[in-house]
Amino acid sequence: MGAVKTKRMPRAVREQQMLDAAVRTFGRRGYMAASMDEIAELAGVSKPLVYLYLNSKESLFTACIRREARALTEAVRTGVRPDLPADRQLWDGLQAFFAHTAEHPDGWSVLHLQARTHGDPFAAEVRAMREEIVAFVTELIVVAAREAHSDPDLPEREVAGLAEALVGAAESLAAWTNATPGATARQSASTLMNFAWAGLSNLMDGRPWSPPVDEVS
Repeated sequence: MGAVKTKRMPRAVREQQMLDAAVRTFGRRGYMAASMDEIAELAGVSKPLVYLYLNSKESLFTACIRREARALTEAVRTGVRPDLPADRQLWDGLQAFFAHTAEHPDGWSVLHLQARTHGDPFAAEVRAMREEIVAFVTELIVVAAREAHSDPDLPEREVAGLAEALVGAAESLAAWTNATPGATARQSASTLMNFAWAGLSNLMDGRPWSPPVDEVS
């Protein structure tokens, strides 16, 4: 009788398996400490096969960053329904962000900690993801602000800083949530929503905060 042939795993499936192992290793051990031997063993493949598919440790790390960045931005975008009021859109977007980072702590570690501290090529990948999220939040806020002020020409720069600050706060709070026992994604989304929306709602209503008139500029 002839030898029994084993079914070969499709390349795309095998590659995702390697990326899963790499994200877990990079996220928990850090880029410098992670080894290709460890990643290959966790993926259940040989080290030469990892190199064959993904060329080098640097290329593998870049692939991990890109995959995790796409997943996070997609989670935020699909979590928001554009037909809902502005506060509900922001709430849903925050919930989607915190839920994703909580469900994928290794991926968030790769994006928020590892990629930013190991050279510009890696950091540039994360900046591109961040810019996309900031642009999305800016659009969300500016549409609501234009409606509230009945001003379809209200420039994006009026709210761009708010979006930047909001995304930065979400990033810091997500890192805190993942590191704090008992903290939940919903609680963090609620904390940031309460922190941000009071000011945003006043801005929408044309009641922005202003510095004291006697303050020296």
